[in-house]
Amino acid sequence: MDPSIAEAVKSFSAMKVGLDTVWVMIAAFLVFFMNLGFAAVESGFARAKNCVNILSKNFIVFAASSLGFLFLGWGLMFGDGNGFMGAKGLFFVSGLDNSPATGDAYRGVYSAINWTGVPLWAKFFFQLVFCGTAATIVSGAVAERIKYKSFIVFTFCMAIFIYPVVGHWIWGGGWAAKMGMFDFAGSTVVHSVGGWAALAGILVLGPRLGKYGPNGTIKAIPGHNLSMATLGAFVLWFGWFGFNPGSTMGVGDGSAIAHVAVTTNMAAAAAIMSSTLLAWGLIGKPDLGMTLNGCLAGLVAITAPCAFVTVPASIVIGLIAGALVVLAVLFFDRIKIDDPVGALSVHLVNGIFGTLAVGLFAVDGITGTATGNGLFYGGGLKLLLAQLATVAATAVYVFVVALAIWAALKATVGIRVSREEEIQGLDIGEHGNEAYSGFQIFLTQ
Repeated sequence: MDPSIAEAVKSFSAMKVGLDTVWVMIAAFLVFFMNLGFAAVESGFARAKNCVNILSKNFIVFAASSLGFLFLGWGLMFGDGNGFMGAKGLFFVSGLDNSPATGDAYRGVYSAINWTGVPLWAKFFFQLVFCGTAATIVSGAVAERIKYKSFIVFTFCMAIFIYPVVGHWIWGGGWAAKMGMFDFAGSTVVHSVGGWAALAGILVLGPRLGKYGPNGTIKAIPGHNLSMATLGAFVLWFGWFGFNPGSTMGVGDGSAIAHVAVTTNMAAAAAIMSSTLLAWGLIGKPDLGMTLNGCLAGLVAITAPCAFVTVPASIVIGLIAGALVVLAVLFFDRIKIDDPVGALSVHLVNGIFGTLAVGLFAVDGITGTATGNGLFYGGGLKLLLAQLATVAATAVYVFVVALAIWAALKATVGIRVSREEEIQGLDIGEHGNEAYSGFQIFLTQ
């Protein structure tokens, strides 16, 4: 090859890696920014006396996830190994060398992630913020009664033993990927995993004091700041444009990035409308909390299929997700599963639905990925069954392991604050300060 041509090819390759890296890192920063959204939504849906505790948990959860994922989680998720978990490069992202920082430099250690050529640390950071998101889901579900130290320990365990294993099955070249299961940005890997872990925690913890009466009555416990919750929902909606389009992990296919952004947005918009209208019909008012959770439900549901479905199908998925979240909130309350922020209804229920939606609505190769067609597009049951099998396996593994961890914590350090502390509020008992120190709240009849 002519030396000038070779140099031009080399320069072009370096520029492409640079552009891909910038895109991946910007997308990762957007997903990191979603921590603010979760903190705002969860604190807004909680009572004022627990606001500091919620905010502190949302800070500590990402710190614990970062350390746990670096220590072992990344290796278990992306290390070459067997169908169940990684077995190479396990600790502290090992296997590095002095070769150029491209995916090919680490083939044979983290082969499953070599489809994108950005530097290894860019891959690590992008996947790290997803791990942190899964752990954050648990925070809201167990709000207003969990011990701070127990939550920290559980977060470490989740970042090391729970999230990476399921991630390996689907994104790390494990058995689900080999079976032909598809989850573009994490309806199962992130949201269902967080949802199953949260459900286990809720069952071990029990409901908040006064939530359910002795005769079966359900007492509403309104959040103290819906302005903050609304701000948080907008931040999450914005951050999802890093979550889903960023999962292309490269700028080479601009049409795919744009397609994913549009399907993501339209699902959220449709879910807002259906959740608002259904809540209006069922409870007589257009409840803002249902509207906000409807938006998040649509985003969760489209996370798996966003790159595999048409724009009209994304609207249908969003409409269904918005209805599901309202029905799920009412259902969980009826069976006395106390979820202060609706995390199960948003992330678990719609994580499952979004994963199955791939098997129903997928169009083969719509953004270049050979998924095969879903059931509604003449593809038969093959894809749907692969999705369903992974949903079932995730449910069993995550719920059982999480339940064991929660039970072990309960038997050792304890997981629930005292009755007195719960009544007074976790801000004072756990942290020794208040979110609104010096403010006097007057109640009028």
